[in-house]
Amino acid sequence: MLCVHFTTEDLSRVRFAPRPAPLQELHAALTTAVASGRDPLFGRWRGRVLRALPATAGPLADLVPAGRPPAFLDVLADTLDESFELIRTAHPETVRAELERVYGAGVPPRWIRGLHAGEEASWHVVRRAQRAAYEAVLAPVWPLVRDLHREEFARHALTVAEHGLGAALTALAPGSVFDGSVWRWPAPPDATTLASQGSRGSLARPAGTPSGGRAVRLGGRGLVLVPTFHHPAGPLLQDLPARPVVLTYPAGSGHPPAPLALDGPDGSDDPLTPVLGRTRAELVRLLAEPRSTTELARALRVSNATASGHAAGSRTAGLIRTVRAGRSVRHERTALGDLVVGPQPAPQLTPHPTPCHAPPPRPTP
Repeated sequence: MLCVHFTTEDLSRVRFAPRPAPLQELHAALTTAVASGRDPLFGRWRGRVLRALPATAGPLADLVPAGRPPAFLDVLADTLDESFELIRTAHPETVRAELERVYGAGVPPRWIRGLHAGEEASWHVVRRAQRAAYEAVLAPVWPLVRDLHREEFARHALTVAEHGLGAALTALAPGSVFDGSVWRWPAPPDATTLASQGSRGSLARPAGTPSGGRAVRLGGRGLVLVPTFHHPAGPLLQDLPARPVVLTYPAGSGHPPAPLALDGPDGSDDPLTPVLGRTRAELVRLLAEPRSTTELARALRVSNATASGHAAGSRTAGLIRTVRAGRSVRHERTALGDLVVGPQPAPQLTPHPTPCHAPPPRPTP
């Protein structure tokens, strides 16, 4: 159980991050991407993310051996550049202590040893890796993350205004309880909980471990609430001395947002193409309304015979049916085909260029 203890001062120092923090969201996304869970909802997303990460992002894994990130990486800022500048201002003793903590008796890579020594070249490696990971993982969906954050911010503000802080807190974590001084998260899922104790900092046990969970005492420092749309497993807690406690909680649909392009017929998240093949899957989608074989062939940019063959295969599978009207035939989706495709806007057929579609001639000067 995660228990967050409030003082009277803390009740007036709870705030909601007004904008998403790119580096915080990136860390949440990478934590989810490398998680050992086999949730089928995340399998395809994980695979896409891990394939998209370039080699220049690889050094980030060196910073988190055995899933133990150094505390100086956790900063809140509105842009990636501002985030890095905050990281770069970490006291050298803090950086050294955190790197020693996460590596223990292990032998770090050469560039990590350079970071320990304060070498500027190693800090450049960190910045380049963060930028590369952001561009691969978050940049394609960042406009959507901003929109989702605004919605979450407005929802929280409205709940506070109408029902008070206690109701707003428990709304962020269904099943949690706030009694006016302690916010309890019952049966929290396994999640990486970051903390700093004393001057060194340590990785706390995940909430719900046999030790009885985790108690966090705000002690007048206040609490910052940050939604994440890439880490559904549970709260991420940053508890550093003399700084407000930052609690990053799962929000949104429970599945990481995907670029709109990946939701369409050509997206890598398309479940039909691996089963039916690209052309046949596109044919089934095109039949949101009846089409002739010729219309399908033009839209798919294949011959009439090829379109007819794909239609026959789809008909055998029960996804479409064919109705003869005089000398022509019309293909349309069956109820099973509609169910398999799901709700999607009907694709627009590309007209075959003919003289009647040609633009009018320009007047001769």
